[in-house]
Amino acid sequence: MAAANPAKFNLRNPAVKRIMQEIKEMQAETCTDFIAEALEDDIFEWHFVVRGPPDTEFEGGIYHGRILLPSEYPFKPPSFMMLTANGRFQTGVKVCLSISSHHPEHWQPSWSVRTALTALIAFMPTPGQGALGSLDFTKDERQQLAVKSRAEVPKFGSAARQKVVSEMHQRMLQLQQQQQQHHIQAMQGAPVAVQHPWQREQDAVSSSMPDNNRGSTGNAAAAKKTPTAPTASAAATPAVPVVPAPAAAAAPAVGAAIGHPVYVAARAGSPVSAAAGGGGAVGSRPGELPGDRGLTFLAVVLSVAIAAMLLKKVMTAMSGYRLLV
Repeated sequence: MAAANPAKFNLRNPAVKRIMQEIKEMQAETCTDFIAEALEDDIFEWHFVVRGPPDTEFEGGIYHGRILLPSEYPFKPPSFMMLTANGRFQTGVKVCLSISSHHPEHWQPSWSVRTALTALIAFMPTPGQGALGSLDFTKDERQQLAVKSRAEVPKFGSAARQKVVSEMHQRMLQLQQQQQQHHIQAMQGAPVAVQHPWQREQDAVSSSMPDNNRGSTGNAAAAKKTPTAPTASAAATPAVPVVPAPAAAAAPAVGAAIGHPVYVAARAGSPVSAAAGGGGAVGSRPGELPGDRGLTFLAVVLSVAIAAMLLKKVMTAMSGYRLLV
């Protein structure tokens, strides 16, 4: 359908100005649920085609209709007429909806043709409840009409009008086919690689390390797969290696809650430290810190001194007792 020519209309008219704005917005944005365009020679009359809402008896159907905008638009609501038999709305009759001209008290000027069409699609699977222009066909009948609506283009108006209807019908069919192809390709496509949480944590740690502790560019991939202990310079204090701690560690680190290994520093002189290449003191017992031996020796000396003082007091007391005797 050719676009409406603004030169044919009075752009000072608020209704014309608003409608031209909506035409521009409709052309700029692609919607998969409906297609709507104003007629080239009368922008107050629109033709639309909507897809039946999914998971309903209307799914797969293609439904045509007309929108008639009043001269007071957008301060007064539009009128809707369906052209395709659907089992929910009568054809060629202005349907009664809260967004239509039958209920101007509900209409809001901020609403647009796009808003009204979205509401129309939402109203399709709802009960008619005897409203003007509504029908209450069974689900089977509506499903049959949905299948029929794809194959038959409704007849309407002059040859020019009929051409518009036929062109929009083909466009909607092509749009549905494209969506089906995309859906099939998505279902048959290769699975997307998913990065596990532990990989994200490892990458975050690697990125936060200084440059001199990172591997070369060629070994970046290998560094991500196999964590290595950071190397220290000769002048620096040797780094204490880290090893997995038991599951019952008193202070779990970040990652323990999701089943990741918890790393703690190995004590110097412990079997784990020795196996990992740590520099423990020669002859030290398992689990003993270098300062433990000094503390033990000091405790022994204090014990001997206290015992000597007690013995001295006892000897002094005995000497005084002998003098009295």
